[in-house]
Amino acid sequence: MKTGFDNEKYLKIQSEHIKERISHFEGKLYLEFGGKLFDDYHASRVLPGFMPDSKLRMLLQLKEEAEVVIAINAEDIERNKKRGDLAIGYDEDVIRLVGKYRDCGLAVSSVVITRYFKSVSVDQFMHRLKKHKLKVYRHFKIEGYPNNIPLIMSQEGYGRNEYIETSRPLVIITAPGPGSGKMATCLSQLYQDSIRGIKSGYAKFETFPVWNLPLSHAVNLAYEAATADLNDVNMIDPFHLTAYGQTTVNYNRDVEIFPVLKAVFESIYGESPYKSPTDMGVNMVGYCITDDEACQQASKQEIIRRYYKARDAVAKETGSENEVYKIDLLMKQAGIDTTIRNVVPAALRRAESDKAPATAIELPDGSIVTGGTTKLLGASSAALLNALKTLAGIPHRTKVISPEAIEPIQKLKTDYLGSKNPALHLDEVLIALSVSAATDENARLAMEQLPRLRHCPVHTSVLLASTDERTFGKLKMDLSSEPVFEIKDKHK
Repeated sequence: MKTGFDNEKYLKIQSEHIKERISHFEGKLYLEFGGKLFDDYHASRVLPGFMPDSKLRMLLQLKEEAEVVIAINAEDIERNKKRGDLAIGYDEDVIRLVGKYRDCGLAVSSVVITRYFKSVSVDQFMHRLKKHKLKVYRHFKIEGYPNNIPLIMSQEGYGRNEYIETSRPLVIITAPGPGSGKMATCLSQLYQDSIRGIKSGYAKFETFPVWNLPLSHAVNLAYEAATADLNDVNMIDPFHLTAYGQTTVNYNRDVEIFPVLKAVFESIYGESPYKSPTDMGVNMVGYCITDDEACQQASKQEIIRRYYKARDAVAKETGSENEVYKIDLLMKQAGIDTTIRNVVPAALRRAESDKAPATAIELPDGSIVTGGTTKLLGASSAALLNALKTLAGIPHRTKVISPEAIEPIQKLKTDYLGSKNPALHLDEVLIALSVSAATDENARLAMEQLPRLRHCPVHTSVLLASTDERTFGKLKMDLSSEPVFEIKDKHK
């Protein structure tokens, strides 16, 4: 993938801009931190050159001044909401994030349960957090939020929330996912600080949409595709246009909540430091794009990938047709269809030729390898081995795993572990390859190519078993699949 983003420039100017914003508020800033602090693979896909841990590395430059508060919505705990990319619950992710932040040297001061209500699962989670030596605070649902400003700005509104004790000038409010109550947590703290005579401030860090790119730019359309399940809509910031005569891009939730934020500031300080939602932001991503065309092309690929993800979710009865319709409209706006994802027609042609499931992988040089279904290997396993052999310069007919090594694994699966499918899954193939690598030079060379598959597009003609999906995810490959369930093969 052609690089289109200057990561080092981003680390420098982003941290400097946040420091400058802290100085506006007498040394106390609550920074609502949207998106993923690390493992931000969406950003790295649409901004080639952006490293998945860039935001974390940027914040580490401010670690002496910063502490982290993690917000999680009680409703998400109760219904065990999961992160789609990691397939773990939001509650589990909070524990994971605490460990990750601390390991990196960031101070995690506390967790706030937003929209708190009495619940066995919520209270058990709070007890678990305390066992991890974390302070836990409760923020409550406010009737009429966000429109009932008099109630919100009272002792029965924000005043009812438990005050989060902080000690550093930069307080990063983050969360395991959207809808966790980050902004409400920040505003509650502003209100509570004012009662205590502290003049604190608020700013928002959100990578997308990129405020200084056009509304119809592919990077911004890809963000809408990524959040189709949230009904987020990119829009021109009307407050910024009125105040400055300048067209900038924001999204509907920030535009809708801005009058509340403005009223909070006016209630506390008599005036608002911000004239628009765009003013609230500190995002400098748009200034670090070095190749606009590369980012546009990468973003179009991401829109297609999201389209397939939405269709797959509908097929599995875990998603909504509305998400598919929305992304389909975004594809029309971007002027693209699924054929621009080169692995799609390649996988479908192989499947049609074989009359069986097939997988296609696009390698870093743009060439495409495919794999079909056999008695020994599933299509994805075959494609993966073909990709590794191609990258290693190993002839196609050369076997890097002997059939004699595969057959005992199949016997274990079917005779002892109760599996009905003898063909090896991706993880099983990789284990077999690693065993072969101890004695076979070609297998060793093939294993060494695995890092080169990172970010390579892969498409399958049928929906995959969850174990194969997870393995592609661990390899950091960009998977899409046709929303078709496999008809179990005749070899079983």
